[in-house]
Amino acid sequence: MLKEEINKALEVLKNGGVILYPTDTIWGLGCDATHADAVEKLLKIKNRPAEKSLIVLLDVDSKLQSYINEVPEVAYDLIEYAENPLTIVFPGAKNLAPNVINNDGSVGIRIVKHDFCTPLIQRFRKPIVSTSANLSGKPSPKFFDDIDPEILDLVDLVVDFEQENRNIKKPSTIMKLSPGGQFEFIRK
Repeated sequence: MLKEEINKALEVLKNGGVILYPTDTIWGLGCDATHADAVEKLLKIKNRPAEKSLIVLLDVDSKLQSYINEVPEVAYDLIEYAENPLTIVFPGAKNLAPNVINNDGSVGIRIVKHDFCTPLIQRFRKPIVSTSANLSGKPSPKFFDDIDPEILDLVDLVVDFEQENRNIKKPSTIMKLSPGGQFEFIRK
């Protein structure tokens, strides 16, 4: 079943669609992070202002250099030793859709360790957007059953994996990292 769901999600992502999927944190809306039209479609579904930040997921830290101009060495240690999902906001984003990159040129990236997301990103060979599966201004869903029916109707695929999972997951820790390696927590 997992392989089948990954294959379906892969097709939707390749065609510029939006998926509703489980992540290492909470349920997310996702699309190709390099495809501006797909990102625009996701923002419309979520009814989210374009200036609000989005998070990008990668499967391995060795791909960071493809999307960040200069990856501070400390980033690799932070990722390796993080006990919980960690999103790092890096300056100098590149090779991503312009509407994924923040006004200051930064982007939040999380190296995901998850049974669905990791193989999906490996096979897709591109980063995917991950934003909470809620309408803008509404609370993030703790469980699949908490997701607004409007979102379920608007996405191109609802992934049929972990929908029954009742383990409480939290959003990731978010840390902003400067080129010199200094960091500050945005969300703990």
